[in-house]
Amino acid sequence: MEEHDHKFRLISEHGCFGGSQRFYSHPSTEIGLRMRFSVYLPPQAQHGRVPALLYLAGLTCTEETFMIKAGAQRFAAQHGIALIAPDTSPRGANVPGEDDNWDFGLAAGFYLDATQAPWSKHYRMESWLLHELLPKLGQELPIELKQLGIFGHSMGGHGALTLALRHPDVFKSVSAFAPICHPTEVPWGIKAFGGYLGEDRSQWLAHDASHLMAQHTSAPYPQGILVDQGLDDKFLTEQLKPETLEAACAKAGQPLTLRRHAGYDHGYFFISSFIEDHLAHHATCLHG
Repeated sequence: MEEHDHKFRLISEHGCFGGSQRFYSHPSTEIGLRMRFSVYLPPQAQHGRVPALLYLAGLTCTEETFMIKAGAQRFAAQHGIALIAPDTSPRGANVPGEDDNWDFGLAAGFYLDATQAPWSKHYRMESWLLHELLPKLGQELPIELKQLGIFGHSMGGHGALTLALRHPDVFKSVSAFAPICHPTEVPWGIKAFGGYLGEDRSQWLAHDASHLMAQHTSAPYPQGILVDQGLDDKFLTEQLKPETLEAACAKAGQPLTLRRHAGYDHGYFFISSFIEDHLAHHATCLHG
C-alpha cells in the first residue's frame, strides 16, 4: 500500500471473545507520519454498526498496552461496544531530545496539539484523533460515531477528561482511571505544557480538566462521570490530585462518581480490577 493511499494498513488480526482484535497503521496527514492504533470489534459488529469507546493510554504506553493488559474485550463483547486505542505520541519525528525523558516527548504526547517548535510540526495528537482517526474509523469500520465514549488512564485519563470537556458534541460518555486532574499545577503537566505550549500559562488552562469543568454552569455529562483511583498509587498526591476535579464537578453540578480504592496502585492490575464497571458505565450511556 502506498503512503499516499491514506487507508488503514492491517498489521495483525486475532479472534477474541467472538470478535476481532486488530492492530493497524496509517499515514496521518495531521501528524505527518505513520501512526499506529488498535481496534477491538465485538461480535455484534458482524451484523451492523456498534457504539465505540476511545481509550487513551498513559505515559510510556503504546497502542498495544490496553488491549493486552486490561482484559476489556470480554466486557466489550458482552455490551456490543468497539474499543479503539491509539498510540500515545508520534513515532519517528526525530525531535532532538524526544526520547531523553519518559514523561515528555516520545510516548508522552498528552493528547494535545503542540504550539511550540520543534514539537508543533508532528505532535498534533488532538487533531489526529478528532479530525482524522475517528472520522476515518467511521468510514472504514462498522463503528457508529454518534455513540462514542472516551476513557483513559493517567496521562490518558487527563486526555479523556479534557477531550470530553472540549468536545462534548463528539463524546457521549467519559470515565478515567487515575487521571491527571490538574496538570497546570503538577510536575508532569508543567513539564509537558511548558514544552508543548510555551511559558504562557494562560494557554495551558484549555487542557486542564479541573479548570475546564469549573467553567461550566451546568453538567456537560448529566449521566455522570466515573473515576477510579487507587490509594496506594505513588503518584496520587504529587501528580494526580483527584480532589481538584471533585471540587470542580461540585461547583458545576456535574455528577461524579469518584471511587478511592485501598490497596491499589497505578498499574494495569488496578485497571483490570475495575474495567468491567467502566464498560458498564459507558454501555448505559451509549446504548441509552
